Amino acid sequence: MIRKATLADRPRISEVRLAVRENRLSQASVAKVDTTADWIFEHGAFWVWEQGGAVQGFAVADPRDGTIFGLFIHPDYEGRGIAHALLPRACEDLRAAGFSAATLTTGAGTRAERFYRANGWEETGRQDDGQIVFRKSLRAGVVP
Repeated sequence: MIRKATLADRPRISEVRLAVRENRLSQASVAKVDTTADWIFEHGAFWVWEQGGAVQGFAVADPRDGTIFGLFIHPDYEGRGIAHALLPRACEDLRAAGFSAATLTTGAGTRAERFYRANGWEETGRQDDGQIVFRKSLRAGVVP
């Protein structure tokens, strides 16, 4: 089931985020991620996939800058199409906020990189740390 997250989901969302095998958070990044998540919970929406009585994945966009802030699936639930179902919800939030394109970053050589490329996201550059910057149009009918 896909639904908007509530504050009660936050501990499980954190568990899912910390359980991933790739794109693991450094200790230095945890506070920044928590601060952004605080703002999004207050002003935006986390979309969650609930199965087996718990959140197993989530997608979230940051409507302040047009980015996909996160798309994470618990490792036990990978490969079931959950990311394909959740990502359009976060992209729609960005389109509703007035953005014509979404951007995101992910590590090179990861499953995430392959997922975004396979789903029509275009590489627009690289950050100094090697993260790939992807972009995708949010025109009607084009949302991933």
